[in-house]
Amino acid sequence: MRIDIMTLFPDMIDAVMRESIIGRAQDKGLVTVKATNIRDYALDKHHKADDAPYGGGRGQVMLAEPLYLCHQALCAGEHVHTVFLSAQGKPFDQDKARELLAREHFILVCGHYEGVDQRFIDECVDEEISIGDFVLTGGEIPAMAVADAVCRMVPGVLPDEEAFTAESHWEGLLEHPQYTRPENWRGREVPAVLLSGHHANIEAWRREMSLRRTKADRPDLFARFQPKDKQDKKILGRILQDGDGTV
Repeated sequence: MRIDIMTLFPDMIDAVMRESIIGRAQDKGLVTVKATNIRDYALDKHHKADDAPYGGGRGQVMLAEPLYLCHQALCAGEHVHTVFLSAQGKPFDQDKARELLAREHFILVCGHYEGVDQRFIDECVDEEISIGDFVLTGGEIPAMAVADAVCRMVPGVLPDEEAFTAESHWEGLLEHPQYTRPENWRGREVPAVLLSGHHANIEAWRREMSLRRTKADRPDLFARFQPKDKQDKKILGRILQDGDGTV
């Protein structure tokens, strides 16, 4: 898995993606996340990557040509799926992360200032992605979020597949609550079932808590959920009978 990130601030990307789990995965050769400085492809000695917008208005717009030349260098004559991190993009979710995982190589483009010359987007970008209905100062944080979400699913990056398949959003549900030592913390007890050693009961409890949490915090996800088996149907029956769906 290779992810190229086009950015004006490559040090920002490297500082995060070379650390922790993703950093170790890169050291092992499981994934490659490479930040490339768009300014390296600027056409003047000052490495100018932006200019005033046509039609007037505040701020600057990123120039199409440095973006294009950087993109062409990364593509090396082949088509590489290219994603522009944009407030106008479609919402990023776990399904999109799995879709990108299926690609051996893709490019993430980080915008800045007031935006990017639309002609570069029309020429080189396959899709636009947003990480939420809010605006950031640049595309670096969204790009790192997308790269992290995808890389952690690459085989070998996490200890086993269950490390991510049991988490929030994998199958449209939020994850169950987690607990660790001590058993009593400031008067709050760990649920007794987690101390029972009865694995079937523990898994049933976790499934129910996952469904209850989803109903309480993300009713939109809960409304789309389809039960997998008889146990799910029983749990849903109890939750709907309770009414509030609280954990």
